[in-house]
Amino acid sequence: MADHDFGRVRFLVLDFDGVLTDNSVIVGADGSESVVCSRADGMGFALLREAELDVDVFVLSKESNPVVGVRCLKLGVPYQQGVNDKVAALTELIAERGLTAADVAYVGNDVNDLGCLNMVGLPIVVADAHPDVQGAGRFVTRTPGGRGAVREVIDRIIAAQTGKDRTTPVGFWAGNGGA
Repeated sequence: MADHDFGRVRFLVLDFDGVLTDNSVIVGADGSESVVCSRADGMGFALLREAELDVDVFVLSKESNPVVGVRCLKLGVPYQQGVNDKVAALTELIAERGLTAADVAYVGNDVNDLGCLNMVGLPIVVADAHPDVQGAGRFVTRTPGGRGAVREVIDRIIAAQTGKDRTTPVGFWAGNGGA
């Protein structure tokens, strides 16, 4: 994957479940749900803001669950949840920003992400994406969803756009080297 692909990104759009989470859900006796997220991804968002690049970030989720909003608000990332037609929503988000699909990186993990992956300039899938989705990614992260995959993508964007190598070393997050 050439860094110039990451250098063109002006809009990074992420699925939630399976990208920002490890795709698991913990259901309490009262019906409440919890998910596992990576603090490394959270640091990635902070580093992207710190780099002051012209890159917007957005979470687009089919799931409608309070945990999506809580996590996105904590990260300072705008989001839409309960989205049944992700392609229509993404098309509108791109138009609102005056961008083209070529300026967009989309990170997904499952079949409901295929439409978005097929329409953007830089389709990215996480390492543990569903087999039917793996071939749709021009870039496949080395780290799984919810385990630093988003940080890996953000590191590449920062490196490509600033010339500062932020490439995450192989196995860094898997070995608990992150936050």
